[in-house]
Amino acid sequence: MSNDTGKTLLLGDEAVALGALHAGVSASYGYPGTPSTEILEYLIGEYRKKGPDGPGGPVARWCSNEKTALEGGLGVSFAGRRSLVTMKHVGLNVASDPFMNGALLSIKGGLVIAVADDPGMHSSQNEQDTRFYASFAQTPCLEPRNQQEAYDMTREAFEVSERFHIPVLLRLTTRLSHARGAVIPAPGRSQNLLSKAEDKTQWMLLPAYARRNYLSLLEKQQALEAWSTAHHTNKREGEDKGLAVITSGLGGNYYEENLEDLAEARGGRFPARFHIAAYPLPVGPIRKLCEGAERILVLEEGQPFIEEKLRGILPLSAAILGRRDGTVRRTGELDGDIVREALGLPPRPNILTSRKEVPPFDGTRLPGRPPQLCAGCPHGDSYETIKKAVAGLPSVAITADIGCYSLGATPPYSAIESIVCMGASIGMAKGAAEAGITHALAVIGDSTFLHSGITGLIDAVVADLPMTVIILDNSTVAMTGCQEPMLPGSRLPALIRGLGVREEHLLELEAKKQFLEENAARLKVEIEYRGLSVVIFKRECLESLRQRTARARPRSF
Repeated sequence: MSNDTGKTLLLGDEAVALGALHAGVSASYGYPGTPSTEILEYLIGEYRKKGPDGPGGPVARWCSNEKTALEGGLGVSFAGRRSLVTMKHVGLNVASDPFMNGALLSIKGGLVIAVADDPGMHSSQNEQDTRFYASFAQTPCLEPRNQQEAYDMTREAFEVSERFHIPVLLRLTTRLSHARGAVIPAPGRSQNLLSKAEDKTQWMLLPAYARRNYLSLLEKQQALEAWSTAHHTNKREGEDKGLAVITSGLGGNYYEENLEDLAEARGGRFPARFHIAAYPLPVGPIRKLCEGAERILVLEEGQPFIEEKLRGILPLSAAILGRRDGTVRRTGELDGDIVREALGLPPRPNILTSRKEVPPFDGTRLPGRPPQLCAGCPHGDSYETIKKAVAGLPSVAITADIGCYSLGATPPYSAIESIVCMGASIGMAKGAAEAGITHALAVIGDSTFLHSGITGLIDAVVADLPMTVIILDNSTVAMTGCQEPMLPGSRLPALIRGLGVREEHLLELEAKKQFLEENAARLKVEIEYRGLSVVIFKRECLESLRQRTARARPRSF
């Protein structure tokens, strides 16, 4: 949505996508994961726009997992063109091998890795902070605080990557990714001219080359710190050092939201404050800010990354406050009220309860509304079948995975016992079987199986233990918005047989209530088999079917 002022209203994710397009990106890859999904959705939409000369935008594709996506991005960079790779924070765990090693390469075409963190765990297993990965790999990191910065920093990240020959992390968070804001785009540039990397030893991490490349990475650190020190978003303001404040990301927004009240409470004096948006940490300006400060408060979205780093930068006697010491709430997202409390300001008056005609809220808590499977979801029928099949069996373990079917842990199903990370269900069932569990079951979705379940199944085939892998094939990646899986369900049986699963112990069942008794009986036979079996429950996701039907329906005007 745009207007005649040149402004465009975009999600933070969409601002990143548009920034990449205007930076001349040649290819973008990723794996869907909230809150990052909309970045690649936007780019795929541009790619699929057909014109007289073919696709309307640069290549944009979903990949099997984040590791393969980043390796694709490295290939584009090797060829001399710009690439963007997208994922959520836990996806960077999967991609950490090519990411850590990619820092040792002499990046040719700009390589930007946009990672969306999820403070508060709205749709994630943990609250990990991507800035620690950037520090670990010794790569630059940019952290926008609004949609305009998300656009601008994406464009800049490509330039930084090519200037220092290094991958660049772009760190987003849920609130920025999924909020809309005005963006003023700048003129775009064309894609890079194709020019493959010339010195192949800078792209081969044999020990002799890797040692040399690691020294090169270390030598870049001084130049990277000089870059971050001079970065226009790393800026200082205010002079009162009774309280020195360091902000980053959305923490800067919430601080400024309270700044007027803070200054009034301090007799019109504004605290000395330094905002950080480009990493590595600019050590010199931080030390200068904190000289003589009585207290140093760190307001950052996510984990206490800056706060912990300060303890190696500043004297041990410095009073550093933030998430680590409990001044700021340790878990969840920041907001204006949390920051207000950390600044020592009184709570804001409640506008509604201050009006005489509105009775004050009596504090009664609303009942919780946990997420549930959609009415008629095929996973519900699959779980009813599983529960019926294991009823009465001794020594049962049911490990599950990441996806909509994770909701099988809650009533009315309460059918699964573990949810750890993508692909873990199969490995955990194998371990449980080896530990002596008689009937070990792994429940995994079709997309998750393709993401990281295949390697676990290979281990299970080799061990041939008494365990049953149950693949819930709903023909879509439902949890993140119904993206297409990498392979259709019709190709799963051939893939599984190719891994070595015996034909007679590979079943396909239709997940419908009318087949409950029959399916449970057939599943129980496989559960009691004293070897490896794989059972595929098949039925399309209802939301996916609805979307597909809507797309196929002729539009009327």
